[in-house]
Amino acid sequence: MRNLVFYLLAIICFCSQAQSVEKPNIVILYADDLGYGDVSCYGATRIQTPHIDQLAKEGLRFTDAHCGSATCTPSRYAMLTGEYAWRKKGTGILPGDAPLIIEPGRTTLASVLRTAGYKTGIIGKWHLGLGRRGLDWNSDIKPGPLELGFDYCFLMPATGDRVPCVYVENHRVIGLDPKDPLKVSFSEYIGDEPTGKDHPELLKVKPSHGHDQSIVNGISRIGYMSGGHAARWVDEDMADTYVKKATAFIEQHKREPFFLYFTTHDIHVPRVPHARFAGKSALGVRGDVTLEFDWCVGELLSVLKRNGLDDKTLIILSSDNGPVVDDGYRDGSLEKLGDHKPAGPFRGGKYSLFEGGTRVPFIVRWPGHVQPGLSSALISQVDFPATFAAFTGQVFDARTSPDSQNILPALLGKSPKGRTELVEHANGIALREGKWKFMDRHPGPKRNAETGIELGNDPNPQLYDLTNDPGETKNVADAHPAQVQEMRALLAAERAKAGDATGGRKDAAIENDQ
Repeated sequence: MRNLVFYLLAIICFCSQAQSVEKPNIVILYADDLGYGDVSCYGATRIQTPHIDQLAKEGLRFTDAHCGSATCTPSRYAMLTGEYAWRKKGTGILPGDAPLIIEPGRTTLASVLRTAGYKTGIIGKWHLGLGRRGLDWNSDIKPGPLELGFDYCFLMPATGDRVPCVYVENHRVIGLDPKDPLKVSFSEYIGDEPTGKDHPELLKVKPSHGHDQSIVNGISRIGYMSGGHAARWVDEDMADTYVKKATAFIEQHKREPFFLYFTTHDIHVPRVPHARFAGKSALGVRGDVTLEFDWCVGELLSVLKRNGLDDKTLIILSSDNGPVVDDGYRDGSLEKLGDHKPAGPFRGGKYSLFEGGTRVPFIVRWPGHVQPGLSSALISQVDFPATFAAFTGQVFDARTSPDSQNILPALLGKSPKGRTELVEHANGIALREGKWKFMDRHPGPKRNAETGIELGNDPNPQLYDLTNDPGETKNVADAHPAQVQEMRALLAAERAKAGDATGGRKDAAIENDQ
């Protein structure tokens, strides 16, 4: 009998160890400006997103998940580094010629997973700066993702509405003709090509505010570029290009664990969908590019299934910030909006400190390991470095990711509890604690003058009970002065934690003063 017990214990131990060393592939499907209410599994009725819905049906859908900030650069910085972007100067929305803002050698989500034996790749939007000041775009472009833990990158340097409108693969711009060197400037006009401001008759998409400088593919952008004509992208082909590159990465590494950070341009401006999707939604071009993003999701799901990786892959789908309708181009999205609510039941959107700024779609699917369902756990993308360190059995170095917490039980659906507190970030910071949301006095305009989105600014403190008032319609600060004081103190304590999160590493050449 004793021998039988020992035998059974040995089997259990072996199985436990085998399970602990299992390394599923990890894929993050990261949309740009996709709002909580923009997909049908989160309540949208005027548009259907069947592939995202499939993920939600087969996975765990979160209702209180947040990105790191209400705009793109700081949100992506927080997710990769595990540090709130508001702690570090220079993490605002970057121009296309900004130097890299993450110090090489610093712990990142990618370096955590590469240390665990994963092949790591990023395909799509970067927007965290490249190289050093005065970068020569015709030479090696570094440091960049490859110096931060990625083995491979194929990326858009900044955003679709900013120059340079070229792809960078690893350390080089793809398709450059050395006889036509690429130059980029955000401070002065360069070259001799027409601009959107001076020649609006050349544009197929007209700007509504800004976005009137260099013209590429009939669309004027922010910033100036000259040369590099053979390397310039075609907006309509961008989704197909990213899917093709992602497919190649998956198939190349299908026999070893891989991490793919697939970060699309959709549904950011300029919204120029492929002809397959143009006019196919009831929401105009913004709806069309939402369908295009959903198609990307479906294509990658098919690639995984075709290669026998369906149940060997943990997928996370989310967005970098809340939604915006008119973000610089007169593309008809505002006129077609109707009763569609991009932020769902929440107030605000991109740029906003209200919930619509950072509460985003978030779905986790890992067949056989994550039970399908719904979770109300409070979680954040800033927790990815600590969480995936725990997932891969590593001791996590919190010095370089001071705000990242291990939320693995919540992420895998093993616990209904996530974070107890979270700092939300837009033009200021707010604190979530349980059902409470607190924003201290913050004078300033009520709305963004260009987008019309409510920013959350108010000369008085704001306190909202999100359990009873998820839309933040009733400020109850006057009725709960003790709660206000407690959360003000907690927020002050969070601010006081700001310091050197680089673990002592300094690189003045990479510091960004934007």
